[in-house]
Amino acid sequence: MDELIGIALELFIGFICLFILTKFLGRATITQLTTFDFISALVLGELVGNALYDSEVGVGKILFSVIFWGALIYVTEVITQKNIRLRLFLEGRPSIIIRKGKISYKELGKNRLDIDQLLHMLRSKDIFSIREVEYAILETDGSLSVLPKSDYAKPTRSDLQLPPSEPVLSIAFVSDGRLLLKNLIQSGFDEDWLKTQLKKQGFTDYKQVLYAEWQEGSTLFIESY
Repeated sequence: MDELIGIALELFIGFICLFILTKFLGRATITQLTTFDFISALVLGELVGNALYDSEVGVGKILFSVIFWGALIYVTEVITQKNIRLRLFLEGRPSIIIRKGKISYKELGKNRLDIDQLLHMLRSKDIFSIREVEYAILETDGSLSVLPKSDYAKPTRSDLQLPPSEPVLSIAFVSDGRLLLKNLIQSGFDEDWLKTQLKKQGFTDYKQVLYAEWQEGSTLFIESY
């Protein structure tokens, strides 16, 4: 029993440390995962994971390992922000996979990509033929940025000679049956207003609502379960 309590304590400490470290290092570590970031995350997880099953490693050593490794990552991030050469070395540089409608076989080989993988990445961008692509750039986080040929590009408002309009942000007020009070207040409304809007569409409780969002100039959009 004492051993289980010890494991639970080490798990809890490791969880808290990893959570704090992730918040401290910033969201880019997750949302823009480069090769270096991926390896760092793996090592960090291994440090905590191995420590849990090593009887000679206590909470103090877990804390030291996580903090020290986190400090190394943080210092590296700071240096790469100021040193372009080191940044390119650690994070790499974008590769132009398709240039002026032509596939660069050299860049495909350099990035260990084959045609099937390239086609899959293009389809994820709603492009189903290479002939539609003018440029395709493989970013350092592994995502593909695509510039379609003019014949296949979506028309803009200026192309159609339409007057400009301000973009409008949709804001969620209810998600999975839960009221998002902060969003509601920041948008200038209160719960009484929201309940009135819900009642107009036949809902009497937040738990009946899967998702509800508001957009300036339009009525409340509601999806039920």
